[in-house]
Amino acid sequence: MKTVTVAHSPDADDIFMFYAIKFGWVGMEGVHFDNLALDIETLNVKALENIYDISAISFGLYPYIKDEYALLRTAVSFGEGYGPKLIKKKGTRLKRNFKVALSGKYTTNALLFKIAYPDARIIYKNFLEIEQAVIDGEVDAGVLIHESILTYHDSLEVEKEIWDIWVELSGGGLPLPLGGMGIRRSLPITRAIAYEEVLTKAVEVAEKNKKMLSDMLIQRDLIRVDAKKLERYLEMYANEDSVSMSEIQLKALDKLFEIGYEHGYYDEKLHVEDFLVPKEYNDYRFA
Repeated sequence: MKTVTVAHSPDADDIFMFYAIKFGWVGMEGVHFDNLALDIETLNVKALENIYDISAISFGLYPYIKDEYALLRTAVSFGEGYGPKLIKKKGTRLKRNFKVALSGKYTTNALLFKIAYPDARIIYKNFLEIEQAVIDGEVDAGVLIHESILTYHDSLEVEKEIWDIWVELSGGGLPLPLGGMGIRRSLPITRAIAYEEVLTKAVEVAEKNKKMLSDMLIQRDLIRVDAKKLERYLEMYANEDSVSMSEIQLKALDKLFEIGYEHGYYDEKLHVEDFLVPKEYNDYRFA
């Protein structure tokens, strides 16, 4: 049996979208999908090293790995009026060169933050440590991601929503691209297409059986939040829009890559449809 490694983050939406495979609800004959949970910036760095067959990534990373990874259409997370939050202590005023903690150099929120706050002094920390770093005064502010955006200490307040930065830069009308999945180009095309189909089915099955799967995840202590917060978080980031990228989501990714290129972060402006798994290959091959 062939083993294919699927690396994903430990946050609730990634775990939710993968575990339909882990629990045996979806599968592929002759293939064992093995999962590995790592924080998103570790996954981004590993993707730069071309380590895992299939990996969750920040969309902001993708132009740096486009030659080694194609993009999957499934298991995507976009914000619709929400997203990561820049937080600070209540009542404080941030200086132009304030010190800030971000969750990683290659995250999408880091890209947008750096464009909006070019003079900020950045340090990188595990996303689980950012809130405490602000409380302790180690940094002036921090960008919260994942489930951290739902609740944070009463002494903190939001300085800026990354969503608002996105609207200002993009012109509005588009969802905020956050994270997706990449698949190694070294895999045979027919295999890549088949793997994408399995993962798409897993996300679809998870979405249709959300209550049952959520209960199973909570009972097994596989997530960091309670049932109420999990329900809210999945509504935001693991929903019917996560199954397969829509036209407006593809347009939003094009805009993200355009913004990154115009601000000097990428060497070229990518058109996302040129970098998706070419599922039409089978139509041509077996015609």
